[in-house]
Amino acid sequence: MKIFSLKFIIIYLIFFMFDFALFAQEPYSPEKSSPPDKTNPWVQPAQQKSSMPVWGHANGVRVGIHPMPGPRGLLRIYAPHLGHRGERVINFIAVEPVVSGQEARGFSELEMSHLDHVTGKRFWSADSPKYISPKNPKYPAKGVVQEQDGVQTLTIYIMVEPFQNGARVYLRLKFRQDRPYELGLAVFTTKDSRKLEYCILTATMGNYARLRRIYLKDSTPCSLELWHDFTGENFTPHASFPMSDMFQNKKGHLLFIAAPDEENPENAEYAPGTYYWWKYKGKKATQYWRCEKPHPELVGTVNGRYMYWNSRFPIPGGVSFENFELKQPFQNGAEYWFGVSPLSPEEFLEKEELSVKKTGDR
Repeated sequence: MKIFSLKFIIIYLIFFMFDFALFAQEPYSPEKSSPPDKTNPWVQPAQQKSSMPVWGHANGVRVGIHPMPGPRGLLRIYAPHLGHRGERVINFIAVEPVVSGQEARGFSELEMSHLDHVTGKRFWSADSPKYISPKNPKYPAKGVVQEQDGVQTLTIYIMVEPFQNGARVYLRLKFRQDRPYELGLAVFTTKDSRKLEYCILTATMGNYARLRRIYLKDSTPCSLELWHDFTGENFTPHASFPMSDMFQNKKGHLLFIAAPDEENPENAEYAPGTYYWWKYKGKKATQYWRCEKPHPELVGTVNGRYMYWNSRFPIPGGVSFENFELKQPFQNGAEYWFGVSPLSPEEFLEKEELSVKKTGDR
């Protein structure tokens, strides 16, 4: 059994007392906060005043954290370039670490916080990974703008409350000016974390855009075919695809791509009573994961749902993908890129100097 140092115990107690003090204050409402500053090419939280915790491209993908609307323990992915308004989320990303010697995942969205006994792990922002204690949520970190390989970047660290399985991780989020539709995510463990087998970053809300087709080198499997007779309110079994099936561009970047199968998702007919937040608005998009340095054991994994999460309302058109992720053995600092492109899958692959077989060519 691991014995924690006295230094760590003291730091942890300071962390707990500081966090308790924050919760004793008046509850924070993002609606009462200043919108983020928009200075081309970036969006960053305003400083010296209460501000919304949102970062990213002025004309592309952005990310937010709680208390922006939505469940705790999730990154919010915004895509205003699709015509989305306000805090409309295109997807969420959860953090799910697996400790060595175990199979079960930790769940940032579903685990109870040991700090305030609310569902969902606490996330907080920092300009450096040194800050283990959360800041007042009214005043998120601004993020660091710098130049890397001749390209301007915006970097922000998202610290994560410790998991029940002993995993302790934080994220480095990076935006590149030359990739307006992508967000880079790297996972790191702290020195006090248990050793990890995996740390999966999973896009959790494919049902909103009704993602149904995966684009691989020699096929385009569809959720309606993978689980053709599935009904009910639970998740489908997982379907996994090895990296040998995925597209890889000339730079060696591995691409795991998903898209809707509808011509215009806005025109869907929903079951009476379906919650408004499930009704898709905006242009259709291609969502994807990019891994620039894939591990040989990397796989792409999806599951699906027939009914929207936490409801009994069927998804228009049948089963669609819900979780959409890459999984590979944990490497500290390994980076993934999540993208939301306004291009069709065929146009996106052409831009990557690749091509896809037609749906019927199997």
